[in-house]
Amino acid sequence: MHARAIAATTTALLGTAALLLPPSHALADGDGRRPTVIAHRGASAYAPENTLAAVDKAAELGVAWVENDVQRTRDGELVVLHDDSLQRTTDAEEVFPGRAPWKVQDFSAAEVARLDAGSWFGPAYAGARVPTLQQYVRRVELHHQKLLLEVKNPELYPGIEKETLKLLGNEGWLDQRHLADRLIVQSFSADSVRTVHQLKPGVRTGFLGTPPVADLPAYAVFVDQINPSYSSLSKGYVSAVHASTGAHGRPLEVSTWTVNDANTARLVTGYGVDGIISNKPDVVRDALPAD
Repeated sequence: MHARAIAATTTALLGTAALLLPPSHALADGDGRRPTVIAHRGASAYAPENTLAAVDKAAELGVAWVENDVQRTRDGELVVLHDDSLQRTTDAEEVFPGRAPWKVQDFSAAEVARLDAGSWFGPAYAGARVPTLQQYVRRVELHHQKLLLEVKNPELYPGIEKETLKLLGNEGWLDQRHLADRLIVQSFSADSVRTVHQLKPGVRTGFLGTPPVADLPAYAVFVDQINPSYSSLSKGYVSAVHASTGAHGRPLEVSTWTVNDANTARLVTGYGVDGIISNKPDVVRDALPAD
């Protein structure tokens, strides 16, 4: 995710009731006052973002939740990458010098699979690849981790919500065990989040941004979380979010991003957030009060 807020309206409300999840669905650990720590793009301060290595590093650190970003190739493969361009985190510019601006949607899955997605981070990760979403969820499953999945740039990829849910279903991620406490789908696009909720009402969802308090009841029809940048938060705003009942009959939750230092982690914990998304999940975890 990034700090650019995408404007979206929420005037359409659903007329059908959402499925209720069991009590174990709550994101917050313990009594709810200690936030859950989520590894942003995997443990991305220590391994190249959105790679399998970053998932492995999060698991090594003992972090249960990982966050990722999903884009789509020209031939319809779902891949895990933050930017809509391959330029920043791969060697696409060298491998395909005549293909600027190296947009993901202009490359086939086979072409993306050729790229080095690790050398930019450090020589130890040379040869790391851009994972497909299938590869990524299998690695998360291998570590018995949980997934906060962002549908990235959905306006570029019509139908990506349905395709993402289909893949998750095929991989066993839409059973009750995963839906209860191992999967959340989020986006900066309210329309995209609403689409996910309409297609699979049992899936917990989050909106990335800081909607006005007056708009929270409209969002609550189809989301379970409001996930803002920490710089936009206040204790009063978090309390207002918690005062609304989300799509699955429980108070809306707040997971904030991207917190990488102990002082900020303690600050937002004091606001009452339910989750903290971090490139340095170990730093944040170690700064939090004990249960």
